[in-house]
Amino acid sequence: MGMTADTILLLAVALPIVGALLVRLTGSSPNLREGVTLATGAATFAMVLQLLFALWGGASPAVTLFQPLPGLTLAFRLEPLGMIFALIASFLWIVTSIYAIGYMRGAKEENQTRFYMLFALAIAFALGIAFAGNLLTLFVFYELLTLSTYPLVTHKGTEEARRGGRIYLGILLSTSIFFFLPALIWTYHVAGTLDFTAGGLLADKISGPAAGLLLVLFFFGVGKAALMPFHRWLPSAMVAPTPVSALLHAVAVVKAGVFTLLKISVYVFGFDLLQTLEARDFLLYLAGASVLIASLIAMTKDNLKARLAYSTVAQLGYVTLGALLAVEAGAIGGALQIAMHAFGKITLFFCAGAIYVATKKTEISQMDGLGRAMPWTMAAFFIGSLSIIGLPPTGGTWAKWYLMLGAMETGYLVLMGVLMLSSLLNIAYLLPIPIRGFFPRDRTAPAAAFGEAPLACLIAIGVAATGCLLLFAFPQGVYHLAELGVRQ
Repeated sequence: MGMTADTILLLAVALPIVGALLVRLTGSSPNLREGVTLATGAATFAMVLQLLFALWGGASPAVTLFQPLPGLTLAFRLEPLGMIFALIASFLWIVTSIYAIGYMRGAKEENQTRFYMLFALAIAFALGIAFAGNLLTLFVFYELLTLSTYPLVTHKGTEEARRGGRIYLGILLSTSIFFFLPALIWTYHVAGTLDFTAGGLLADKISGPAAGLLLVLFFFGVGKAALMPFHRWLPSAMVAPTPVSALLHAVAVVKAGVFTLLKISVYVFGFDLLQTLEARDFLLYLAGASVLIASLIAMTKDNLKARLAYSTVAQLGYVTLGALLAVEAGAIGGALQIAMHAFGKITLFFCAGAIYVATKKTEISQMDGLGRAMPWTMAAFFIGSLSIIGLPPTGGTWAKWYLMLGAMETGYLVLMGVLMLSSLLNIAYLLPIPIRGFFPRDRTAPAAAFGEAPLACLIAIGVAATGCLLLFAFPQGVYHLAELGVRQ
């Protein structure tokens, strides 16, 4: 007798927690420990795929864990937007684990057992966010994700790592306590429940300036979305090892932030209420400013990971814009951006880490001619860059397409201009890196003595870069989930 969809839903969240315990128990044997990590990742992804098939079949599994107060439950419920996030997190966990084996061994990082254990917990909490049936559940797992990733940010144990961790924890916890939590309490007071509702939980329950203030509290409260001025935690966290950067930027943390904003827009406020709020215009233009300012800052950074970090701040602004446009095309564009950015940015961070492992180089100005020694890595960096820019033949094209459609439909032509200008800025700060790698200024310089990064790193880079291309050719699955999610 097969498992029910409800049981599979619980298992998808529980398996990474079990995996974390097994990693701790097998820590004395690196091969066994990493085998456990990969096996747990594969089993978790298999569970998520079964949930996808159940969703296609019309099922809507839901599980209530317990009810602390009337109208407040800790509960999971599967819906299409959460399915997108769960697929990304569970699949990229496998890819990042393969990469981490090559990177952590190649860079001779310490405390690898702790790293794999906390990584597994972070995935469990990300899946808890993806499957959250209401705002309370989402908030609980959102905070658990912050706490589980803090030791990863401070992994190296240096003074710089500890300082980066303090900024990381300080901003994410303070935005939650001073903005997100009051917004939850206010919503519960107004609506009597925190359950996600088609058409908007707050529809017909609040309006005018009060609703606008609540919207601002939510959008500033979700610090993981890195909306300026609450973005500094993201560049500060770049002191962490590159697999952690990949977790932060592509797999779990920032994706949890923008996913939360998208859920709040669709299921808490609803498009009809959002379109009536003046505060929405303020947040839209703030998100547009975040996109451009972060892109301009990225251009000034010579450190490769710092440039990619500010690029992420800009790219997250796209999802915020899509959520706030409050029309179907914009929300679909935001949902697509979550998936497309995940593959594009993880490719770039994997390449940055591979360059560090093979050469110990971290500055872009040191990377002249690197393409001759590391052709696969630099070719993948070029593909990832095209996806972030939003150019064919990569998946980022479709996210930008629907965001532009949403901006046109709502008459925000200034935001169309922001999206186009941002693409030009993306070109300006990303493409010079592979160009410098393949076409150095000094063509007579001898070839480098080093080669590509370890094979595990290259395999992961190849999978991620291939994903960018496949999402251009076959975006239908992600699009259909996005469409189902925003139409509910």
